[in-house]
Amino acid sequence: MFSKMKISVKFLIGIMIVLGVTSCVSKKQYQTMQKSLQAEVDATKAKYEESNNGAVALRIDNEKLMATAKSNDQRLKDLRDQLEDCKTQRDKQLTQVGDLTVLSQSANQNISETLSQLSKKDKYIRYLQDAKSKADSINLALSVNLKGVLKDGIEDQDVDVKVDKTVVYINLSDKMMYQSGSYNLTPRAREVLGKIALIIESRPDLEVMVEGYTDNVPITNSCMDDNWDLSVKRATSVVRTLQKEFKIDPNRLIAAGRGQYNTLVDNSTADGRATNRRTRIIILPKLGQFYDLLNPANAPK
Repeated sequence: MFSKMKISVKFLIGIMIVLGVTSCVSKKQYQTMQKSLQAEVDATKAKYEESNNGAVALRIDNEKLMATAKSNDQRLKDLRDQLEDCKTQRDKQLTQVGDLTVLSQSANQNISETLSQLSKKDKYIRYLQDAKSKADSINLALSVNLKGVLKDGIEDQDVDVKVDKTVVYINLSDKMMYQSGSYNLTPRAREVLGKIALIIESRPDLEVMVEGYTDNVPITNSCMDDNWDLSVKRATSVVRTLQKEFKIDPNRLIAAGRGQYNTLVDNSTADGRATNRRTRIIILPKLGQFYDLLNPANAPK
C-alpha cells in the first residue's frame, strides 16, 4: 500500500514538470496548480503517515496478542499439570481409603477376636477367683475344726495352726512329740495325732505332708548319722502312726526331712533351738486337683 502511494506522488510531480515545460500557461495559473498539487501531495503524505502509524499500532497490538496467547498457553499448561496432580492425589486417596477399609475390617476382626479372648480370660480369672475363694473358705473351716479338736489339754506353744495361701499348717513342738534326740513318739504325740487324723479322714480330697525339723546341734549315734537323718525318721514316725494306728490312706501321706535348715528363728539361744525343733503337718489339695484347677479347659464356657 505504501509503495503504491509513493508511485502516485512521483507520478503527480512528473506531470507537473511536464506541464510546466510544455504548456503555455500563465504564471498565476501555474502557481495555483502548483499549490493544488502540493496540497494533494501533503494530504497524501498525511494519509501515509496516518497509515504508517496505524500499521505500527497494529504491530504492537499483534505482539501484545501474541504475548497474551503465549501467557494463556502457559497458564493452560499449568492448569493441565494441576489437573493431573489432582487426579494423581485423588487416585492415591482412593487407594488409601481402600487400604483403610481393609485395615478397618482387619482391625475390627482383631478387636472382636481380642474381646472374645479377653472374655474367655475374664471367665477363667473369675473361675480361679471363685475356686480360690472356695479353697480359702475350706481351709478356714479346716483350721477352725483343727483348733477346736486340739484346744483341750494342749498348751498353745505346743500346737500352732495357721492358714497360709492354699494350705493349712500344723506346727507341733519337739518336746511334746519326741524324747530328746529320738524319733520315738510320746503318748501325748499319739493323742494329738489321733485328733488330727479325725479331721484328715473326713477330708479324703486332701493330701498330708509331714516335715521334720531339727536344730543345728550335731547328732551322731548308732541309729542316726546327722540331723538330716533325724528329721527324716521323725517325719516317717508320724506318717507310720497315721497310717497304721489311725488308718489314713498311705497314698495321701508324704514324709519329708528338712534337717537343721529352713529355721524359724536363730539357733544361737536355747529358746531359738527349741522353736526350730518341730514337726510340721501340711494339709493341702491333691496335686492333680490343683492342676485341674489351673486348666482353662475346665473353666465354665
